[in-house]
Amino acid sequence: MNQLTLNLIAIGIFSVVLMILVGPLVNLSPTVPALVGISVLGLAAVDTFGFQGQGGDLLIDALAQRDPEYRRRILHHEAGHFLVAHLLDVTVTDYTLSAWEACKKGQQGRGGVQFDLTAMIRQAEQGMLPGQSVDSYCTVWMAGIAAEQLIYGESEGGGSDREQIRLLWSRLDRSPVNCDTKMRWSVLNAKT
Repeated sequence: MNQLTLNLIAIGIFSVVLMILVGPLVNLSPTVPALVGISVLGLAAVDTFGFQGQGGDLLIDALAQRDPEYRRRILHHEAGHFLVAHLLDVTVTDYTLSAWEACKKGQQGRGGVQFDLTAMIRQAEQGMLPGQSVDSYCTVWMAGIAAEQLIYGESEGGGSDREQIRLLWSRLDRSPVNCDTKMRWSVLNAKT
């Protein structure tokens, strides 16, 4: 479950507590907050366990997509991945710019640029992943963050991109301290 979904659950619980506290003042039946609380927690549980949080992603993204600045930020972020992948000869297989598009294509999350990782995975499993390939993929994963930093001065997205590098780093049995250094280097490399 991602942070935004947890925040929505917290807001729902806060609303229920507020209804419980203010309810007697406005003659609100105690049944209403109980039903709302059960509904919010029930929906969150079904979404988390049945749909891996995709419902929360769809709701949050649908609300956020109403903001033109948010849409522009996503475009810049994903364009950064796309451009750097092209320049480093990393094959782009697909892209989506919203959670709804990703859901329609059967992908998890809020969308993004999809890369052909079969060669890298095969090389990593054999223990024969060259450093140049690691550098290329890390640079492509961090290119969205670099694009946001160049345009906006800071990045808001990129959590899943960082997670991809951490996953690769753990598979390569390398130090987590070196992983953070590799991320910073990759952002600088993507900017150049």
